[in-house]
Amino acid sequence: MPFPTYRFRVIAPADMPVLREWLSREHVRQWWGDPVRGLARIVEHIADPTINPFIVECDGLPIGYIQSWDPHADDHPCRDQPVGTRGIDQFIGEPELLGRGHGTAFIRLFVESLFKAGAPRVVTDPNPRNSRACLCQRF
Repeated sequence: MPFPTYRFRVIAPADMPVLREWLSREHVRQWWGDPVRGLARIVEHIADPTINPFIVECDGLPIGYIQSWDPHADDHPCRDQPVGTRGIDQFIGEPELLGRGHGTAFIRLFVESLFKAGAPRVVTDPNPRNSRACLCQRF
């Protein structure tokens, strides 16, 4: 069986319904909070030059969301990191894809792309109780 192909594409207006749906799902809502506020934040991120939001595609199908952000742009606890550091946040929107290695795989690919683009460090700050997020980021 071939390995999945992941791609990160810039969010388009047509993605809002699927993002709304994903943010409403319990496994996302548990960590991302109110879906209405979550979607509003993503819309704000689209216009924010310090945040880069993407739809994650696997073999051409949208499966999740990932963003990178500049920890120096706000009063963030990670602002002590070297200039150029990027932070990341992400989720898999499709519940049937959880626990199958997709998170680890696409995070690895995304982080590699940030390093290739010149980031000296990439940081993340999952909720310590979110064992799924903590485990998939160990690579």
